[in-house]
Amino acid sequence: MRKILTSLLLAASLAGCASTQPAATKLVKADILPLALDDTFQFRKQKLAYMGPEPIPTTTSEPFTFETRRMRWGAIDNADIIERYGNYFSFFWRTSQEADVTVRLEYRQAALGNYVMAQEIFYPQARGSFRSDFRVTGDDFSEFGRVTAWRALLVVDGRIVALSQSFIWR
Repeated sequence: MRKILTSLLLAASLAGCASTQPAATKLVKADILPLALDDTFQFRKQKLAYMGPEPIPTTTSEPFTFETRRMRWGAIDNADIIERYGNYFSFFWRTSQEADVTVRLEYRQAALGNYVMAQEIFYPQARGSFRSDFRVTGDDFSEFGRVTAWRALLVVDGRIVALSQSFIWR
């Protein structure tokens, strides 16, 4: 009986870890928001990746090769691989106060000049540490090119409470 109870508790705790992240919503227009930075909301780190049509050099490191293979995982044919070409962003952030948080990625692409594109993910009643994944792939990547500049925002009640940006963002 004790073994069954332990197994059920372990399965329940692992099920919470396996929850899926909400999908990013692409915005038609990125509205300008007021800046009200708050120390209870923080970006901890970001992970950026790019996969393009260039062949992988044979002298690259194992982590680089692994990341490229991870992005190609599940592609059945060449069309699937081409669909996965693009920029990948992962933002790690946390909040010590419970709030409805929207994570927004604003970015510029090579063919669009200064026009700002945006994607958002909404987290209701967020508290603790989170990871938000965004990708600019498929038709967006093939039509408009690589992401040239980006910034990530944590938005609460229509105000920017934390931000992280590329050095070239203006």
